[in-house]
Amino acid sequence: MNRFKKNFRQFDRAGGRRAVRTATVALAMLLLASPAQAEADIIPCDGTLQAQQVAQLLFGRNVEDRARVSEADFNGFVAREVSPRFPEGFTVIDAAGQWRDARRGSIVHEAAKIIEIVLPSGEDNRRKIEAIVEAYKLQFQQQSVGLIVAPACVRF
Repeated sequence: MNRFKKNFRQFDRAGGRRAVRTATVALAMLLLASPAQAEADIIPCDGTLQAQQVAQLLFGRNVEDRARVSEADFNGFVAREVSPRFPEGFTVIDAAGQWRDARRGSIVHEAAKIIEIVLPSGEDNRRKIEAIVEAYKLQFQQQSVGLIVAPACVRF
């Protein structure tokens, strides 16, 4: 029994050292590779680009799988709810959405609109965006409005 313990300890020390060396080398390679890859993917905001945030609001246009929010209805909503809050400008994009209806377990396809806004610095943009989201949900009986906010380098 003592001989077994001695052999196990020698194996454990040698195997442990090997495992630590292997893990250290693997970790070093990962750490060295990751920053280089991350830097290659990021375009810095140089002198011609300004760092800002961009919000994308994703609006579905189906109402209870039947009626659609018409172009006129959507344009009226934009004029009443979006333009006054972001008079500097924004972009409206026609889109096609897809989501899973949890109640029925089925995939739903619907026409959609995306509004992309370069958020003005120094303003209460969160409050403005939430007001737009809540107004759309209420007016068009929507369960949700998608929202993406991301950093961006911007130039106009």
